[in-house]
Amino acid sequence: MLRSIKILLACAVFLFALAASSCIEVVEDTPDAPVSFVDKYDPSDTWLVYWYICGSDLESNYASASHDLQELINAKIPDNVSVLIQAGGTTRWQNAVVQSGQTNLFLYNSTGLHEIETMPDSDMGDSDTLASFLLYGRLNFEADHRVFIFWDHGGGSVFGLCQDERTNNTLSLNEVRDAFVSVYDANPENPPFEMVGFDTCLMGTYEMANTLYGLSRYMVASEEVEPGNGWEYTGLLTALGKNPAMGGDAFGKVICDTYFAGCETVMTEDTATLSVVDLSKMPALRKAYENFGIEALKLSAEDPRQFFSTFGRHAKRAENYGGNTREKGYFDMLDIGDLARRSQQLLPQTSNNLLSAISDAVVYKVRGVYRDRGTGLSAFYPYDGQAGMFNMYAKIKSAPLPHKYLYYHLLSGELPLDAEVLLNTEIVQEPVVSPEDRNKIFTVEDLENTPIQIDSKNNAYVQLTKEQTEILSNVVCNLAYVDEENDLILYVGSDANIELDWEKGFFRDHFNGTWPMLDGHPVYVEVTANDDNYNLYSIPIKLNGTRANLEVAYDRKKSTYKILGVRGVSGHGMSDKNLIKLKAGDEITTLHYGMSISGDDKDFTEVAVETFRIGDGPRFEVEEIADGEYLYCFEFITPDNESASSEFINFTIKDGKIYTSRVE
Repeated sequence: MLRSIKILLACAVFLFALAASSCIEVVEDTPDAPVSFVDKYDPSDTWLVYWYICGSDLESNYASASHDLQELINAKIPDNVSVLIQAGGTTRWQNAVVQSGQTNLFLYNSTGLHEIETMPDSDMGDSDTLASFLLYGRLNFEADHRVFIFWDHGGGSVFGLCQDERTNNTLSLNEVRDAFVSVYDANPENPPFEMVGFDTCLMGTYEMANTLYGLSRYMVASEEVEPGNGWEYTGLLTALGKNPAMGGDAFGKVICDTYFAGCETVMTEDTATLSVVDLSKMPALRKAYENFGIEALKLSAEDPRQFFSTFGRHAKRAENYGGNTREKGYFDMLDIGDLARRSQQLLPQTSNNLLSAISDAVVYKVRGVYRDRGTGLSAFYPYDGQAGMFNMYAKIKSAPLPHKYLYYHLLSGELPLDAEVLLNTEIVQEPVVSPEDRNKIFTVEDLENTPIQIDSKNNAYVQLTKEQTEILSNVVCNLAYVDEENDLILYVGSDANIELDWEKGFFRDHFNGTWPMLDGHPVYVEVTANDDNYNLYSIPIKLNGTRANLEVAYDRKKSTYKILGVRGVSGHGMSDKNLIKLKAGDEITTLHYGMSISGDDKDFTEVAVETFRIGDGPRFEVEEIADGEYLYCFEFITPDNESASSEFINFTIKDGKIYTSRVE
């Protein structure tokens, strides 16, 4: 039974609650300064905005594309501004204009919305469809300045964007580049597009910016998941119509400002991000980021365990996007500037240069109060520790080779043969990790069943050796409720409210018998961000019978929780864009994970625990948990996401008091 519990807990790790003051890393940041841009063009110049709308389930379920099309036709634009629209990729359009079952071309100009033609149904997640749309615009419309906007889901650098609901195909970064260069020559001195924007989630990445180098002057994209309201098309197009002399930087600022104002209107701004990237700065940024990777690669070659454990701790604390947890899934994206800030002592030769290059490239950004560490560009980091995600990353042509070799070293346990040459010359071979043939740097088997000690205050602690500590990037504590009457072990969650002393290898629990609750009902809570000033949580629930994740923030300064909303569950590597606000009368079912005590269960299953209705002003706060028997252990996690569990102890809670004993 004990081994079964360990399997259960090891498979469902997350970080909960307030990190103890001893493990909070203070990282300095500079507030964003006011920014303005000068006009660059003649007011009579012509503009063509390409709008590639892959409706997907965002349209069929929520009518999000229809809503944005309505915003478009509310915009007043002059004769020298036009919008060319291709719409498809969904099973059902929820308006009377766009027809389902085919690809639709429209033109919006000063005289209104006009249907150009309907074509046979095309896969909006196919690069040929994108290339055809680009070619149509080039052959049929003259314009002094061209803008391209992608609309749909996004999944970061690895998963790409624009998931056609019918085929589940998506556009990879390589396919986006191939489609553009099949129609336009890349020209860094005079790019064919003034701006390429992404009204999608998670596409504000270094790899995406590098993909567009030579094709566009500017990129506008979000590092984080966008809320369902998305960009505000009335405001952004009206602004362009009023001032066609603006450049892509000023237009990008308008997009950011109108987007964030729209988020504030519907109260989705807390985790919103949007950045304007000057792509002419990519050569300097590319050099700085590659040098950052080379310095890291040198240190990993000298002492892989020491380097990757320290670097992994920095990456764990860096602002990351989309979740990156076992329960919610992985997008493997983090803010490269925040990682560089946290790595200044570890990588002193290149961190500051990278921060400076990012600051030069990201000319404007907006960010919510719970995404305040971001510098405007994210990049891949293998949080999941899996070969599959890395191998997809390795195929991205715009991804830096030093980082491909660095993460190959982390995941395979071997330094690529070409890595030494890489430090002096350019290599084009891409490394691939085989899941069946891995010589791991980190092995945690020796930490299985590590003894737990109990101090005079009934706190549990473990003492590790220097060799044991240096292979770890994180330590958490796991809690399970033992319900003998119902023959059930219920996984309650993990607690990061522990004392972490990495120098001494000393880790002590501060469990106090409380747990987070929604309107007084205990919930399974997964930390998706553990920042200096706040935590973000994802809580699996059913909302009115549909599986979803409740998103909650904890503000350290105010010592208060805030319910951000509910986000649905999406598959195929795409994040769900729609953030739903809870309302009185909503039916909530709390979801936990459990297994039987008496059975031969080898894995946990999802368990629906309580169903209740939300009242006015739902509250989320820490409260005392019920009396009963609880099992508790420490979990030790390596930089490549392997883990082992200590032995267990018993916590017995009775009349608000906690009694600690060893498991017999």
